[in-house]
Amino acid sequence: TAVLITGPEITAPAINQNLAAGTPPLFPMLFVTIACGAISGFHGIVSSGTSSKQISNEKDARFVGYLGALGEGSLALITIVAVTGSLYAASGAEWSAIYPGYNQGAPATKFIEGGAQLIFQGWGMSLAFSQTMLTVMVVLFAGTTMDAGLRLQRYIIQEWGDIYKIKPLKNNYIATLVAVGTCLLLAFGASVEYPGDGGNRIWPIFGAGNQILASMTLLVISIYIMKLKRNFLPTLLPMIFVIIVAFWASGLSLVTYVQQANWLLVALSLAVMAASVIVMLEAMSEISKIRKGESGGDEEEAVTPGGE
Repeated sequence: TAVLITGPEITAPAINQNLAAGTPPLFPMLFVTIACGAISGFHGIVSSGTSSKQISNEKDARFVGYLGALGEGSLALITIVAVTGSLYAASGAEWSAIYPGYNQGAPATKFIEGGAQLIFQGWGMSLAFSQTMLTVMVVLFAGTTMDAGLRLQRYIIQEWGDIYKIKPLKNNYIATLVAVGTCLLLAFGASVEYPGDGGNRIWPIFGAGNQILASMTLLVISIYIMKLKRNFLPTLLPMIFVIIVAFWASGLSLVTYVQQANWLLVALSLAVMAASVIVMLEAMSEISKIRKGESGGDEEEAVTPGGE
């Protein structure tokens, strides 16, 4: 509403030509920068591990999933307006002067500052209150994401315990301790120079890794639809596009990490890519079985809505 009331002019250039040396190309990096409202592997895990357990009927998934994606997409558009509009930078020259410092300090403050100006001029609330409100919103986003991530990590650890017959990992408390412990190890062990900043050390691989995970989600869905003997192209074709672009971006980033001697990111990037290749090989084997009519599974049970 504040955006419609204030109607800020976009002062940032449509395509920024004043780039520093070594800036990665727009394609494919744009596609691993945009997530959530577009496509997101993390959301694929959330929907399968959490959302599916909170809806009473399979038919409700469309409303919940689509509306959630539209909500995140709307937030993304508001964020773009907040950091590229005239309320944040009065002119293109001023925006160009501010832009190089976007990666310095806390990036979320840019959204808070620009968004507060929108609320201040659109709704008439005080600037200080607007900044406080948006700060709380950012913290809540981080908190709920961490909560969901830890819960999903616990699910995965418990599934490992079931698959590999490790009984202690099936216990809720032990699995939770392992999940929290690995997060603490990452936070405080990934950076000796900056303890507690481990998340930021591996953040550069999030974009491509998240999209690779999204492509794996689409691949699993495609195989499921194949088993139901339905049209699987609406999910398989996007999967092919996403995996190609994500691998392309990962390859470009990998070269940079090697040049920087950032072996942590090199190892993690290779691990993510290798794991996705293994999943794709298994998927190809399953697709071959489906085409030959050898794949098992109860199709009637698979299509029953509201299953437990």
